[in-house]
Amino acid sequence: MNQQLEPDRRTFLLSMIYGLWAFMGLMLAIPASVYLLWPPKPKKEDVWAEAGRLSELQADTAAELVFRRNRVDGWKVSSEKATTWAVKISTDEVIAFAPQCPHLGCAYHWNASKHEFLCPCHASTFSIQGEVLTGPAPRALDRYDLKIEHGKLFVGSVRKSGEPA
Repeated sequence: MNQQLEPDRRTFLLSMIYGLWAFMGLMLAIPASVYLLWPPKPKKEDVWAEAGRLSELQADTAAELVFRRNRVDGWKVSSEKATTWAVKISTDEVIAFAPQCPHLGCAYHWNASKHEFLCPCHASTFSIQGEVLTGPAPRALDRYDLKIEHGKLFVGSVRKSGEPA
């Protein structure tokens, strides 16, 4: 008995189905392996964002500055609006505070009449230098790294109070 070496219709269709499954599996496996085997982009540290001009600040008072910064989260890069409270200490010295209270992360504000920062959540108060005056706040206000170049203020990453710069 002679066996034919030519494939019949059923064998051909099964081969096509298995080949299509293998192709689809490969197309799913490539991005999955890239995701699992290659790490995401690391968070960029020491990225400086322009927050304002030194000439806009008045001495011995706080000003809220709004700026935009790029945030890298894994493979996603997004631009976000952020704020800082800046205090001009002298002609060339500025402090920039993170806008959250260190107690529970509430947004505090500047009380010009009392010359202090006030957190409305639990009534913590802070001096113009960021030190705790009253309330349940456990530490001073966190600060942004700050540099001044050509009269412009640039903010970097946030440092918890008490951490070395």
